[in-house]
Amino acid sequence: MTLNVLSMPKVELHTHIDCSLDFETVVRLQSGMTFQDYCEAFIAPEKCADLTQFLACIDPALVLLQTKMALQISVDGMIRQLTADNVIYAEIRFAPHLHTRNGLRPEEVVEIVLSQMFESSKREGIYCRLILCTLRHFKAEQSFDVVDLVARYQTQGVVALDLAADEANFPLDEHIGAFRRANTLGLNTIAHAGEARGAGSVQETLDKLSVSRIGHGVRCVEDPRVLERVVNDGIHLEVCPSCNVQTDIFSQLKDHSLNQLKDAGVTLSLNTDARTTTNLSLTQEYERVQEALGWTEQDLLNSSHSALGASFAPDDIKLSVGQKLATFAKEVAG
Repeated sequence: MTLNVLSMPKVELHTHIDCSLDFETVVRLQSGMTFQDYCEAFIAPEKCADLTQFLACIDPALVLLQTKMALQISVDGMIRQLTADNVIYAEIRFAPHLHTRNGLRPEEVVEIVLSQMFESSKREGIYCRLILCTLRHFKAEQSFDVVDLVARYQTQGVVALDLAADEANFPLDEHIGAFRRANTLGLNTIAHAGEARGAGSVQETLDKLSVSRIGHGVRCVEDPRVLERVVNDGIHLEVCPSCNVQTDIFSQLKDHSLNQLKDAGVTLSLNTDARTTTNLSLTQEYERVQEALGWTEQDLLNSSHSALGASFAPDDIKLSVGQKLATFAKEVAG
């Protein structure tokens, strides 16, 4: 049978809260906003000059997300989007320190987001967990602070530490100590790499930060030795194809390294990264990859299975989500 991609239950590991404010959410936060104004302010150009230009397009969202109510509305809106996409498990992420301009403390920000995440996901019948980000341009002190937050809330829904933002212009140096502490504490760690910089960035990130997952990582194909390491070490790549085209890593989706990664045996999954900034749902991402790269229905199902396996979900949630994926696969097989 032909598969309706929307009906497929999905797992998403890489999607940022501050990049995912849909129009309904923004109107609640900024009354009088027209749809045209929303598109111009919150959606990045289809082709940015580079990652730096793309990241600048997140600023309007950050201006809004500085109060308890705004954070609650944004998280609720994101989970509504996930539900509409038939995502049944998601790890959503953000950098708490970006939401302290009006006096909220980072721990307050985390608690607000966690509380709303669980309230909304329970109502919608999906599972969600939270990843906390430090950023490339942060100083070491801020990164250590994020590690402490991950450790503090690891039993309350926070599942990992991530390093995000401008890979091209900021080195790892300020963050090595924080990731060393996180790994010593047994915390899960991720980092964005192999996006704005090439395979060497993936190599350096694995060497210095000891992460188990890489956000993007798509340029590891530029060095066969790095690609081999990613495969042999079982490093899961959270791949966001449309966003990679938008930031001009690849000129078109058909040129993406996704199939090269898959054929090499890399464990990977499809993700949106920035639902609003890229103007994309996960269903649309699946459909684009089907059309441009020839992915089969089984390939798409494998993406969610792989994501679930690499997720930081508790065992009971992994079992429940795995059963839902298996049930759907059997129904499709007919």
